[in-house]
Amino acid sequence: MLLVARQFGNRWWRRRPHIGLSHTAIIKLNFHSLPQTKVEEELDDFLPWLQRKSGTEISSALFIGKSTHGRSLFASKSIRAGDCILRVPYSVQLAPDNLLPELKSLLGDQVGDVAKVAIVILFEQKMGQDSEWAPYISRLPRPEQMHSTIFWSEDELEMICQSSLYQETIDLRSLVEKEFLAIRTAFEHFPEMFESITCKDFMHAYALVTSRAWGSRKGYSLIPFADFLNHDGTSESVVLSDDDKHFSEVIADRNYAPGEQVLIRYGNFSNATLLLDFGFTLPYNIHDQVQIQGNIPHHDILCELKLELLKRHHRPINNAMTGFNSSMDCFTIKEVRSGSGKGKGIPQSLRAFARVLCCTSREELNDLAKEAAQHDGRLARRTLTNRSREIEAHQMLKEKLTQLAEDYDASIKSLGPESSPGACKRLSLRRQMARDLLNGELRILKSACAWLKDYCATLTAADRH
Repeated sequence: MLLVARQFGNRWWRRRPHIGLSHTAIIKLNFHSLPQTKVEEELDDFLPWLQRKSGTEISSALFIGKSTHGRSLFASKSIRAGDCILRVPYSVQLAPDNLLPELKSLLGDQVGDVAKVAIVILFEQKMGQDSEWAPYISRLPRPEQMHSTIFWSEDELEMICQSSLYQETIDLRSLVEKEFLAIRTAFEHFPEMFESITCKDFMHAYALVTSRAWGSRKGYSLIPFADFLNHDGTSESVVLSDDDKHFSEVIADRNYAPGEQVLIRYGNFSNATLLLDFGFTLPYNIHDQVQIQGNIPHHDILCELKLELLKRHHRPINNAMTGFNSSMDCFTIKEVRSGSGKGKGIPQSLRAFARVLCCTSREELNDLAKEAAQHDGRLARRTLTNRSREIEAHQMLKEKLTQLAEDYDASIKSLGPESSPGACKRLSLRRQMARDLLNGELRILKSACAWLKDYCATLTAADRH
């Protein structure tokens, strides 16, 4: 059995579900660190400009502040829970509808909304000060200010090679390059605007969208001013989209004093998601998880029978997987609270996989199928009748996860001390992000190993009595 960190599927669409309501919560993808309050003087005119453009008040409760970590929104007066603190009309949001009609017709359906909004950004950037969106476009982060792993060098990516994020970053780069090839033909019809656009330019614009855009029933859009809001995973405030009244708004979930930073929740994201989509990590993230793969060796004489058994007794698996069409499967492990009676244990799908893998005869596989049929059809959802086989399967799983944990520990140690004299600021920051990512995933693996150890010990003790 092979266990390695991997992740499948199209990450962008999987993380942005549609909610079929006229007044819907939508997911915001952006990050600015938590700065101390300091008025952003160069943006004093930003909100007035946006309000003039929209013809309505955007906010009377917030101002833009700045620290060494970036821009954010702060309370300009006392805010009470339940107050609407900002409201941005659809008319001043950048969405696929902002594309030139003749360009939109050339792109067709083969180009996604993310790429289309990225093209809008590139077009407005080329317009420069002649663009009606110049006050907004000119203040979007530059490539050197962004830390999503798609901007990391090969050497920097090696720091996270143990995590599934490594492969996911490579996959995302390939996706962006594929999107660029799809739109390059359309660009040829507008040489005066897009002739000098490179894949690197497109990747920057694409990352601006994935890090700042919200999704709603009308697609994905950049919402000026609202995208300065910082993330707090415990906040109950989210960006809401009213498709009937055509505006997006934020309702405060608690009281704020003047000068206090106002926060919302982006989503329950792991550090892997935060780093890929937003370019930041948390020192301790309660939503961390580990993506791993398990396989049935092709040299196993029962390989085909085991695959057929897994396929026949369908069980919850990774959303990106369509079924057991190969010997490889992907599993997600979240933090396991061992001995507390709270929290979830090891995913049942992974435990079932281990039980099947440990079978050494057709008879044992038939017994597994019979036990599944006697319950709800899921494969060995309950403890196996054959306790020795149950213990063996979980001991094997513990050994594999323990080895993975040791590999993670070695990767963390290879990063060196937290402060490295002489290292450039960017490398030091990304090394710390890599450390946060790996430490979080190592914590998950250790919790899983502890759960498996307790489980096997409990079964062994019960057999002795």
